[in-house]
Amino acid sequence: MTTAPTGKQQQNQWLYNADGEELRVWIDGEILPASQAQLSIFDHGALYGDGVFEGIRAYGGRIFQCASHIERLFHSAECIRLEIPYSRGEIEQLMRDTLKANNLEDAYIRLVVTRGPGGLGLNPFLCEHACTYCITGALRLYPDDFYRKGMPIIVAKRLRIPIECLDPRIKSLNYLNNILAKIEAIDAGVLEAVMLNTDGFVAECTGDNIFVVRDGAIATPPGEAGILEGVTRAFVMSMCKELNIPCQERMLKLDDLRGADEVFLTGTAAEIIAVSQIDGDPVGKGEEGPITCTLREQFHAIIKACAPEG
Repeated sequence: MTTAPTGKQQQNQWLYNADGEELRVWIDGEILPASQAQLSIFDHGALYGDGVFEGIRAYGGRIFQCASHIERLFHSAECIRLEIPYSRGEIEQLMRDTLKANNLEDAYIRLVVTRGPGGLGLNPFLCEHACTYCITGALRLYPDDFYRKGMPIIVAKRLRIPIECLDPRIKSLNYLNNILAKIEAIDAGVLEAVMLNTDGFVAECTGDNIFVVRDGAIATPPGEAGILEGVTRAFVMSMCKELNIPCQERMLKLDDLRGADEVFLTGTAAEIIAVSQIDGDPVGKGEEGPITCTLREQFHAIIKACAPEG
């Protein structure tokens, strides 16, 4: 039976599920109530953003693109010379254990590996051991009506960090570049912002990849534009191939976005969502276009066909 949330639950709503029960998290081999899970104040993940993570979705008990997410986690860790103390199979199992502990089949999963505690110096090799934890719960990134009508976005003044300085293909805990652009979006009264690279080309949004549609063909920025090569992005590109919709990676300018028939975003949490306006100017007809709609419906059809897991 669902109970009314207490004042404490309303204040710390992320600790509880829709039934008012405290979420349980997996941390270094233990499953604990979320309020009891502890991370050292000397953990380099907290002190310096030194760690890696993945945002993953489960639909009907099936972990969406599980192998791709785990491979990217290990690749990101390898790039920063962080040794994950668990095998790929163990990582998959701990996610399933956390879902089961919370009695969840449809959920967002946040999987994190930090450098671990190591004092106040920058030297990462003085850290005692990596810390691994997994959080599962509900995540509503954008309002439902945005998926019907499209969402407005802006172009951020904050530029993407160049690849030569910090490769965005590493999904690290250091997200301040994205957060500052996100603040610009919120200050402008919207929820997302397009980020350009230092050469003026379109990179990505603060938490989503971006696609443009013109004359029935789709284009999206390539890795060298300075993007995180999203798992959902890759899945959408494979769907385009199956549906015989032309789709290519190429460098895009702002004019490509402003002159597009459709613009849409992809991400693990966002899934597929149309852009209705950029800086107040309508994209196409200012609503979800037919190709975006086709892809979004196909995406959900695939998810529905694959769940529940056998």
